[in-house]
Amino acid sequence: MPHTETPGTEAAPALRLRWWTELPLIVLVYACYSAGRLLARGDVSGAVDNGLALLRAEKALYLNLEHPLNRLFTREAWIGIPADFWYASLHYLVTPAILVWLFRSHAVRYRAARTWLMTSTLIGLIGFTLMPTCPPRLLEASHGFVDTMAQYSSYGWWGGAASAPRGMGGMTNQYAAMPSLHVGWALWCGVMLWRYGGTRTAKIAGVAYPLITTIVVMGTANHYFLDALAGAAVMGAGLLLAPVVMRTVDRVRARFVPPAAPVTAASPAAGSPIVSAGCQTSAGERIPRQRESRFGAGAEPSASPKDAGDGAPAPAR
Repeated sequence: MPHTETPGTEAAPALRLRWWTELPLIVLVYACYSAGRLLARGDVSGAVDNGLALLRAEKALYLNLEHPLNRLFTREAWIGIPADFWYASLHYLVTPAILVWLFRSHAVRYRAARTWLMTSTLIGLIGFTLMPTCPPRLLEASHGFVDTMAQYSSYGWWGGAASAPRGMGGMTNQYAAMPSLHVGWALWCGVMLWRYGGTRTAKIAGVAYPLITTIVVMGTANHYFLDALAGAAVMGAGLLLAPVVMRTVDRVRARFVPPAAPVTAASPAAGSPIVSAGCQTSAGERIPRQRESRFGAGAEPSASPKDAGDGAPAPAR
C-alpha cells in the first residue's frame, strides 16, 4: 500500500547538517579530549603501577605480544620507521577524511556515525582520568622495551614524547595509554569503510587498517594489547550509547527550538465561487435551474426531438 501524507499538508523537511556547524562541533570535542588528557596526568607512580599490572596480567594470560613485536620493530628499521609514521600521523588524517567522505556521500548515515565516534572519544577520556597508565616504552629498560619513536625520531617530526612534535612533549599526556583510541578510531574507520565503501578495495582497507594499527601501537611500545582491547570495548560502548545521545539531543532541540510550521497546500478550488449552488448544469446551460424556468417546475424537456416539432432544435447532450 503506498504511503500517503495527510491532504493539505507537507511534511517538514528533515534536519539538515551544515559543515559550518559540524566543523566547530568536531573541533570542540577534540579540544575537550586534548585538554582532558592534559588534566588527567595523574600520579606517575600510580601510572607505572597500572602499566606493570597490565603487563603481568598479559603474561599470565599468554597475551604478551608487545615484546616480540617491539624487538622486530627495533631491529628492522624498514618496519619500524613506517610504523612510527603510521602511529604519528594516520589518526590525524584518516579519521577526518572518513568523516568528510560520510558527510558528502552518505549524509543520511553521517549523524549516527559522528555521534558514535564522539561518544566513544569522551568515554575514552573517562578511562584516561580513572586509570592513568604508563605505556611500555616508558617503563624501565629492565622490562625489555625500546621506544622506537625516540630511536627513529631523526626520520620524522616527533621527538621522544610519543607522537607529539619535537619540542612539544609537554603539551601531551604520555600516561593516557588506557584505552588506546588509536585502535578505537581505526576500528570506527574500518567499520565505515566496510559498510559504506561499496568496493572490495574499501572492504579490504576496512579490515586492514584497524589490524595494522593494533600491531603498530604494540610494536612501537606505545600500548599494551589490553589497551587495544579496551579501545575496541570503548567503541562498542559508544555504539550502544549513540542512539541514546541522539534522542536526548533531539528532545533538547525540540524543547528550545520551535518546530517549523507545516506548509498548507492550496486547494484547486480555493478562491473560485461556486455558481451552480450544487446543481448540475449541462453544456448548453449557463444559468443554474435554467431548465426549471424554461419548462416549468417539475417539467423536463423531451428526450426525443420528434416531440419538440420539426423546427425545434435538438436538446444539447
